[in-house]
Amino acid sequence: MTLTIREAVAGDEALILQFIGELAAFEKLAHEAVASEGDMRTTLFADNPKVFALIAEANGEACGFALYFFNYSTFLGRHGLYLEDLFVAPEARGGGAGKALLARLARIAQDHDCGRLEWSVLDWNEPAIAFYASLGAEVMSEWSVNRLTGASLDRLAAKDRAPGGTG
Repeated sequence: MTLTIREAVAGDEALILQFIGELAAFEKLAHEAVASEGDMRTTLFADNPKVFALIAEANGEACGFALYFFNYSTFLGRHGLYLEDLFVAPEARGGGAGKALLARLARIAQDHDCGRLEWSVLDWNEPAIAFYASLGAEVMSEWSVNRLTGASLDRLAAKDRAPGGTG
């Protein structure tokens, strides 16, 4: 089997959306997957994108993807790379695509002088947790993810009374 990792390009929107849909179904979160091809085009392939994607191909056929962006660590004083989504089609699992995607992300992180590569994993996804551990990943159990969306986000934003939102 020939495995390649390539950068996503304009025209990959439907493929990326398909992988996102499959990932959302696997994570039992399909009801939250509302992104469109237009959203993918706007965010991934704009003039100055803030988010990026890789496509894994086995024998020329797309079998997985990784979507990532750069963040920042004030403690390290350096950027980091955050892996938002990683998905390999069930029929391609065990063939090295996930490891190849993570290896490419590690190389991108090094090329950009990032201090770390991070991602989240659902606590019930034991196969993924074991896979990540096999690569040397450390579970950050002392940290919890917090999120504001919808009405909660709107309510907090409304508390910013400064003109232009500057505090």
